Amino acid sequence: MKLQKGMTAIVTGGVSGLGEATALALLERGLNVVAVDLNEERGAAMQKQHAGPLVFVKADVADGEQMQAAIAAAEGFGEFRALIHCAGVGGPVRLVEKDGSPGSLEKYSNIVRINLIGTFNTLRLAAASMAKNAPIEGERGACVLTASVAGYEGQIGQIPYASAKAGIIGMTIVAARDLATKMIRVCTIAPGLFDTPILAKLPEEIRQSLAASVPNPPRLGRPNEYALTALHILENPMLNGETIRLDGAIRMQPR
Repeated sequence: MKLQKGMTAIVTGGVSGLGEATALALLERGLNVVAVDLNEERGAAMQKQHAGPLVFVKADVADGEQMQAAIAAAEGFGEFRALIHCAGVGGPVRLVEKDGSPGSLEKYSNIVRINLIGTFNTLRLAAASMAKNAPIEGERGACVLTASVAGYEGQIGQIPYASAKAGIIGMTIVAARDLATKMIRVCTIAPGLFDTPILAKLPEEIRQSLAASVPNPPRLGRPNEYALTALHILENPMLNGETIRLDGAIRMQPR
């Protein structure tokens, strides 16, 4: 699907990290962007800076009504044909915590709700909207989801995050097959260690240690490298039903 001026994309988690980099890359290509996030301060600043082609919508990706409002904003621009779903959260949970207590069901449920149910909710609403488009060269739209290498090699304490990301990986081929008759493609990116606001909170020595654990290149991934991959997926019509590891060949250790 050739990205053209006047097309519209929704980017969830769109005001920081991977989502922000992708939103900016789409703006550079002349697309309209609906940036969906919960951070109103950053969202308002981004909308002011890119007034016109970018609209910020505050929404919880797992909430049907709130995400329907984001879809409506994209349809208002017209030619809504691209979804890049980056929104997600992490948080440590063990099956048995160090004090001997069972892991928090509430915390587990919330992480899975946002990461996995939020992905399903966003994808179903976006696909229903894209299905109304007239085909262009055999495509009505394309969707890029975000998993993680934790979906393959989750570390101790990552059980809710790894569960959700593994669910997204499993969702990908089924979604691509489901939406084939609608001429909508679905792929997933599974990033490794990326220099995002989450990692920015860690002490510098830990960041350096994480960067050194990546075989090649021996550094943290850059958000614009995720954006490059997302845009390539959108434009390459033979990429469908695939999860692409974007990780510098890292394989996560147990801890």
